[in-house]
Amino acid sequence: MARVTVVGAGIGGLASAARLAALGHQVTVFEAAETVGGKLGTLSHRSAQGLFRFDTGPSLLTMPQAFGELFHDTGDPIESVLSLRRIDPAVRYRFGDGSILDTGADPLEQAARMDEVFGAGAGGAWLRLLARGARIWRAVEEPVLRSPLSVSSAARRGFRIDQLAAVAPQYTLHQLARKYFDDPRQRQLLERYATYAGSDPQRAPAVLAVIAYLEQAFGSWHIEGGMSRLAGAIAARATERGAVIHTGTRVTGITTSAGRIDGVTLAGGTAVQADLVVANADAASVHADLLRRPGRRSPRADSLSGFVLLLGMRGHTPGLGHHNVLFGAGPYPGEFDAIFGRPGRPALDPAIYVCEPGDPAACPPGYEAWFVLVNAPRHGADGSAGTLDWDRPGLAAGYADHLISLLSARGLPTGERLLFREVITPADLQRRTGAPGGAIYGSALHGRLASFRRPRNVTGVGGLYLVGGSTHPGGGLPLVALSAAIIANLIGPA
Repeated sequence: MARVTVVGAGIGGLASAARLAALGHQVTVFEAAETVGGKLGTLSHRSAQGLFRFDTGPSLLTMPQAFGELFHDTGDPIESVLSLRRIDPAVRYRFGDGSILDTGADPLEQAARMDEVFGAGAGGAWLRLLARGARIWRAVEEPVLRSPLSVSSAARRGFRIDQLAAVAPQYTLHQLARKYFDDPRQRQLLERYATYAGSDPQRAPAVLAVIAYLEQAFGSWHIEGGMSRLAGAIAARATERGAVIHTGTRVTGITTSAGRIDGVTLAGGTAVQADLVVANADAASVHADLLRRPGRRSPRADSLSGFVLLLGMRGHTPGLGHHNVLFGAGPYPGEFDAIFGRPGRPALDPAIYVCEPGDPAACPPGYEAWFVLVNAPRHGADGSAGTLDWDRPGLAAGYADHLISLLSARGLPTGERLLFREVITPADLQRRTGAPGGAIYGSALHGRLASFRRPRNVTGVGGLYLVGGSTHPGGGLPLVALSAAIIANLIGPA
């Protein structure tokens, strides 16, 4: 039995704790915040009308089987602790010309809708794209997403010619969209998946087209009571299996002896001995701030961030789906040119994501709780590419006003229906979660080998492992869950 210290109680840290405790290890988790969940946060607003509750991180669950496996492997099935509801239609898209497309679970119905909106042949092109996504999934699921990875290990495994053709390493996602689709609106649908990895579709690899297949094949799901219930359920499973979780306890250092982990140091100076450390924090910060090895080469956290509005709304909004994407009228690449520019700028005509979960736990009867998100530059005051000083006086309030005007122009007027608003900037996200600059996904997936440049789960320091969205296999709830499974397999049973 190893003494395992987990640094951070985000989803990756909690899932690692649950798995390792179930394998018989002595597991202790230290989390700097007062609550668990990391970026899977929640914010409550009490008004005279009652309590409004917002998920402030991921607002949907894809690939629920990744968490089904977690709960199955550690005890009772996920259905025993959480109620999942499949969302269909999954997303309501509104394009710059006012046209609307609902994406659903049935691929043939989806194709028929695309023929109606984009013109004859568009549905067939989408089905061909989904078939390619299925081939990509078969190529990458086991050898890439469920295994520790590096360029050399991938080369040893190799890809068959048909698998390599499906992955299309010579294309960006933007180029693949132009290859498959004639209508720029349909291209926007595919290019948007780059943002699931915090990246620019003009530089992100075509392999991200697999997300279109995953959404169609495995669905989009809501957790009744709010997405943050997932964090609570995993934390409960970890403690049931013997893990001890300390919140409000910051780890300030990871200590070594003879090149191997021997413990951690807490704020205040307390030393805690450990045989193994699993770090659920940004990989670059682990080396620079906790190990104090700033020269250690690690991809910087350069993915995009997000600017969030939490809106309390009176009444019911006709035509508003659970998940909604409102595209701007201008060319989609312009949004990313602004965000990743030097310095970064708030996009003036961004795609706007609106989630209204229709969950009784979210707001009082007769009201709606809108989570509104746009892609945004990371927080930073040095003027480097993709950064912006979000603490500059008046910037956040002015941009919030601009976005509310855009909502009205795109068919979702607020007016007198707006009861209140809360704003979360990339600077706020950095302060709340410790993510450098508020970068949601760690390093952006830019370039052919971007997936292989992510920090490995096994580090060069004996006994130190990395888990979470900034490390392999990537960001997003399902991949974070898979990273915890990789860690557990690497460490093994007690």
